[in-house]
Amino acid sequence: QVQLVESGGGLVQAGGSLRLSCAASGRTFSGSTFSRYTMAWFRQAPGKEREFVAAVNWSGGNTYYTDSVKGRFTISRDNAKNTVYLQMNSLKPEDAAVYYCADKRNYNSRYETSSYDYWGQGTQVTVSS
Repeated sequence: QVQLVESGGGLVQAGGSLRLSCAASGRTFSGSTFSRYTMAWFRQAPGKEREFVAAVNWSGGNTYYTDSVKGRFTISRDNAKNTVYLQMNSLKPEDAAVYYCADKRNYNSRYETSSYDYWGQGTQVTVSS
């Protein structure tokens, strides 16, 4: 059974910071398999579709961001801990959403929700103005 468990969400004032974590576990993450997968963060605000936020390749050497978070968010991974992070700085009210981590085990687009094989349950981020 694959499990992705997010943590670190909460309430923050505009301009503040949060660090999200996503811990991966399960048989398919045994050994070094976690490092094979692209990991990503998506978010979904009420009444909106789930959207891509950031992704990191297997080594952590390549990162990708949606334009609205570039320069403010940083995605990283620690393969030894089977964990991916999202450091969010200079938060804005429009960043408020449920944030999900996901893993991708194929060569499909990293920007599409349909490309991802497993999802966490999500963690709420609320930004007050």
